Order: sequence, then structure tokens, then C-alpha cells
Amino acid sequence: MSDRILIDTDVIIWHMRGNEHARAAIYQIENPTISIITQMELVQGLRNKQEQVLLHRFLEQLGFEVLPVSDVISHRALFLMEEWRLSHQMLVADALIAATAIEHGLPLLSGNEKHYRFLKMLQLNGFKP
Repeated sequence: MSDRILIDTDVIIWHMRGNEHARAAIYQIENPTISIITQMELVQGLRNKQEQVLLHRFLEQLGFEVLPVSDVISHRALFLMEEWRLSHQMLVADALIAATAIEHGLPLLSGNEKHYRFLKMLQLNGFKP
């Protein structure tokens, strides 16, 4: 697929549910990368300590780089919210993930294209489970 891509939360959730398309997409990426927001969303959805251990093991084994939210990213996310919240229902987590991809010049792999397709400055790679 590509050398380095920011992977949206939904693709990892699909993989964790056993979806082969998600697995193939993730394993094709040489340097898989996520936002810390994605990691937080994943932790939020965990049901027990065992799932937490599995998540950490998965991220570690594949060598995921986890990008923090910087001042620049948070300000860009605020701009995106101000621009798109009312017309496209831009949510906080999506704004932060999009801003992270934009600031790092990374394409975003997401199955939630409707959350991002209106962002012209974002290179969106659609994922179909």
C-alpha cells in the first residue's frame, strides 16, 4: 500500500473483529501510524484487561508509531471544527485525527469517508470492510 499512512480507528476495530480486508490493509503498510486519539478511542472501547493486553501487544508487534497532539495539531483541529461542525457535523476526535494527518503530510486510511471527504487538504484513502 504505502510506506507510512495514518490509520483511522475504524480500520483497527475492523481488524480486531477479525476482518481480513482490514488485516491485509494494515499489514501492507510498512510503517503503520496512528494518532494518540485513535489509541484513546480504542482503549475507550475495551471491555476488559485481556483486551487491553491484546491491543498493546498488537500495536507493539506491528511497530505502530503513535503521534501525539501538538499545539499546532490542536489549533488546526479547532479550525476544522469551526469550519465544518455545523455543515458536516465534524466531531472532536475526527478533527484531531484529520489535523494530525494534515500536519504530518500523511494520507488517512479510513472506512468513515463521510467524516472526512469534504476536507480538500486531506489525502483520504478509503477502506471498504
